[in-house]
Amino acid sequence: MSYLNNKYDVIVVGAGHAGCEAAISCARLGAKVLLCTLNIDHIALMPCNPAVGGPAKSSLVREIDALGGVMGEVTDATYIQMKMLNSSKGPAVRALRAQSDKKEYMAYMRNIIESNENIYLRQACITDLIAKDGRIVGAVDEFGIEYSASAVILTTGTSLNGKIFVGLRSYSAGRLGEKAAYGLSESLMSLGINIKKLKTGTPPRVDKRTIDYSKMTIQPGDSELNFYSFKPNRPIRPQVPCYLTRTNEKTHEIIRANLDKSPMFKGLIQGVGPRYCPSIEDKVVRFSENPSHHIFIEPEGLGTYEVYIQGFSSSLPADVQLQMLRTLPGLENAHVIKPAYAVEYDYVPAVQTTHSLMSKNIKGLFFGGQINGTSGYEEAAAQGLIAGINAINYLNNSEMLELSRSSSYIGTLIDDLVTKDIEDPYRMLTSRSEYRLLLRQDNADARLTEIGYRQGLVDDAQYQVFKNKQEAINKELERIKDVKISASDRVNEILAKYGEHLDRGMRIGELLKRPNVDYKVIMEIDEDTKNLNIPRDVYEQVEILVKYDGYLKRQEYQVEQSGKLEKFKIPDDIDYSKIEHISSETKDKLNKIRPKTLAQASRIGGVKPADISILMVLLERHQVARL
Repeated sequence: MSYLNNKYDVIVVGAGHAGCEAAISCARLGAKVLLCTLNIDHIALMPCNPAVGGPAKSSLVREIDALGGVMGEVTDATYIQMKMLNSSKGPAVRALRAQSDKKEYMAYMRNIIESNENIYLRQACITDLIAKDGRIVGAVDEFGIEYSASAVILTTGTSLNGKIFVGLRSYSAGRLGEKAAYGLSESLMSLGINIKKLKTGTPPRVDKRTIDYSKMTIQPGDSELNFYSFKPNRPIRPQVPCYLTRTNEKTHEIIRANLDKSPMFKGLIQGVGPRYCPSIEDKVVRFSENPSHHIFIEPEGLGTYEVYIQGFSSSLPADVQLQMLRTLPGLENAHVIKPAYAVEYDYVPAVQTTHSLMSKNIKGLFFGGQINGTSGYEEAAAQGLIAGINAINYLNNSEMLELSRSSSYIGTLIDDLVTKDIEDPYRMLTSRSEYRLLLRQDNADARLTEIGYRQGLVDDAQYQVFKNKQEAINKELERIKDVKISASDRVNEILAKYGEHLDRGMRIGELLKRPNVDYKVIMEIDEDTKNLNIPRDVYEQVEILVKYDGYLKRQEYQVEQSGKLEKFKIPDDIDYSKIEHISSETKDKLNKIRPKTLAQASRIGGVKPADISILMVLLERHQVARL
């Protein structure tokens, strides 16, 4: 692989969270990468809330780290608050959330990029793609400069033909203060790729010196810290609290009185907005029975007065936004630094890509992030990482990395995108996975580190840390099968504090199955266990594996059963139009998606179980018609 006279191995278009993961992964795997962005001062920008993680999203970040990506490492290095959500609930729904210093986050990510000699940064707008014989061969920027490469990864976020709305006013921009990207959508359409529109938005930013926090409820970080990266020696940093306030009837009255000034309600925005992160005006209309809605006040960094008003996305006029804000307890004198806005942009429905995130039409052309119809930094970063890995696999003529639904939330995310017609910005939720007890944030390393190591992104040091941890887990699982706790007065006196009692001696493994007994209790009653100094990440894994053993085995059985449909491979050249006894609608959907297996076909919306049965019989008899 060589770099000479604008010749690169991979061109990455866009330097948001997807583009950064894509460029870094390609470079670390030995490729010469051109990373083009509209503004190099906005690398890894957090244009919405300065936070990483939350339900399902925390699993994505841990999976990125396990595969050798960087989002977890950068978040751990720049957090200003760490909080475990749902900590009192089961492990499948626990979720780490980090409040980030967004400028530190950007600086840390940029340093990773600029310290890699394989990455060449360029501030330029890519306006055209060059393809020959159905394969990508290069790209052209706004200055007419041509770059050659055998792989291009598009991670354009909300920039493609982006249009910002504040009230009934609108102007071209992908993000506030940044120009829109023009030309690339038309180039994609000329290559036979379908383009649609989506909409998203962001809340206002307020000067914290104009906020009365005494009228709000404090939301502190955790005293016992958790981190995203599985690498050791994460930094301990000072934490900053968030705050909670609420809307009220006065807020809602102002919103209802100004709906005629909303571009969404006036029909000026054609793109569909995010279902799970609606604007405040959308919430007030859709949930009119609710007297109030939670609003979180989140700091944007240690060195700025700017705070983020979580839950207050809006596209109403700036003066109306100010009226609304000043009805909230604690924000009566708020000074707005940046108004809320909506942005409409072009995206490429991901049904046009394979599970590798490569275009079905143009070989060597990959897509990652919001251009695929997703919403969220974590979803974007996950796709960027997979696109980057597979761009290198494509160049090396190696097998593509296509993660399964049962292996990861990343696999679930990509399978949903390429199998289902996404009508609104896709957000990862735990409910989207049928295997969420297996896909916990705590065991992402056990699920994916081996894959990251084989792909070449997990180095020997991180791999050894992983191996040592797994050995320690297995060793402890074996030990607690034999070590017995006596039913002594001292033991029962301690257990009584937790509502437990022993009538007879019991092995640690049995005792751990009780709902009120965790490892801290075991260490309190058993001196030998305490003296072993078992690392927290080890004993937490042991505890989960013991307590949820029956449930885990049940989900593993479900994976095994669904795997039977995965084994039914569908030929690439099958002609669905010639298959009898299935509806025309089903034929159209199958022809559009071109599923690789019966399992994938069964997940396509509108495809009935009876259709799958017919396909199974034909495949078993080798009676499918070919194109």
